[in-house]
Amino acid sequence: MSRDPRSRRHPASLVVAGLAISLLATACSNQPPSWSLVWQDEFEGAAGTSPNPGYWDHDVGGGGWGNDQLEFNTARPENVSLDGLGHLAITARKEAYQGRAYTSARITTRARFEQGLGRWEARIRLPSGMGIWPAFWLLGASYPQVGWPACGEIDIMELRGQAPGAVNGSLHATGFSGGSAITAQYTCQVPPTCATPPCTPLCPFDEDFHVFAVEVEANRIRFEVDGAIYHEVRQDLRPLGSSWPFGKPFFVILNVAVGGSYVGAPDVSTVFPQTMLVDYVRYYKLDR
Repeated sequence: MSRDPRSRRHPASLVVAGLAISLLATACSNQPPSWSLVWQDEFEGAAGTSPNPGYWDHDVGGGGWGNDQLEFNTARPENVSLDGLGHLAITARKEAYQGRAYTSARITTRARFEQGLGRWEARIRLPSGMGIWPAFWLLGASYPQVGWPACGEIDIMELRGQAPGAVNGSLHATGFSGGSAITAQYTCQVPPTCATPPCTPLCPFDEDFHVFAVEVEANRIRFEVDGAIYHEVRQDLRPLGSSWPFGKPFFVILNVAVGGSYVGAPDVSTVFPQTMLVDYVRYYKLDR
């Protein structure tokens, strides 16, 4: 099946609990990895300005993006811009535009910043509501040459807006993709009473900022929320005959989809506009 190079497919049956559990790493190295910060965007700038064009490009268009999504993604400041307070705002709106009933945005570091092994993290406050689908993810830079899923995809964070207390982290490659992706879910932890900052962020994920991260080493990948590792996948435990393209360069994608096979369409309960606020995106190089 052909795929738009900017698309991604997530059937409703994405979470495959048994497979995810079987691929959780059970062994840890004696020494933790060491990371050095080499790239970051803190989204400083005047309200209404576009994100740094040296870092980010805009995926503009509709057509479903391979997932039956309902929005038309634009480069307009109404959909994607700095808020003047050190955040990037990606906003989904209910409005007729270019034949679609909704607008939103999708930005990417493709051909601007692409890296392989390392740690990717972002601090984000998520939107919510039936049919709202925010995501922070990586796509293999080799897509134009090898296609999907051979290029690899790492979903660092994606959330079904109708369930704002849980996020998923997933891997896609040849042999485990789409409905057979290697997936695990993290449920937001209600913080205890905190008298002395820093305190645990508020839950669910639409009430406060949380840090979502992935650490990619040559033979294993770890998913984190607020510093807690909840999912680890090892190369030697992947499905028989599958590929492992995760040591090659990837680029970042930030987007808020509306509708699609993963979340379903918005309904009368969905409040618009819905905004994903991104405080920063950072990449750390693996030192060892």
